[in-house]
Amino acid sequence: MITRPDHVNIVVSDLKQSCDFFSLLGFTKGPGGRLSGVWISEVVGLENVDADYVELTHPGSRMRIELICYRSPVSGKSPDIGKANRIGIRHIAFAVDNIEATVEKLAAAGVRFDSGIQLYPATGKKLVYFKGPDNILLELAEYPLK
Repeated sequence: MITRPDHVNIVVSDLKQSCDFFSLLGFTKGPGGRLSGVWISEVVGLENVDADYVELTHPGSRMRIELICYRSPVSGKSPDIGKANRIGIRHIAFAVDNIEATVEKLAAAGVRFDSGIQLYPATGKKLVYFKGPDNILLELAEYPLK
């Protein structure tokens, strides 16, 4: 029935800032545009939708990230959006080959991490959480070679 994951949609407050941030992670900007009218209001179940969006792609993956910034209705910011225990989709994880080098590169660009790199003993996976724009919770994961 489902052939593959297609995309993850993230609501953001500043489309350019978010695009710039995800470009640090190797994503490139794809198609985008304005979303308005009855059709999109029906799709998302909100009245009078007016928004801008952009698709981001990453080499090595067919999954896309869609960033959307609503002009109307205005998006509410939750102060707890970045907390790991909130109900709903909590984070997006990105696989990396060298977590130490990736953390160093992102830290040099001003990205702040929630902790140092941790080791999950059951699998040997190295991981670390960090925040993107609007406090979006993200993860880097390095899996041991098999």
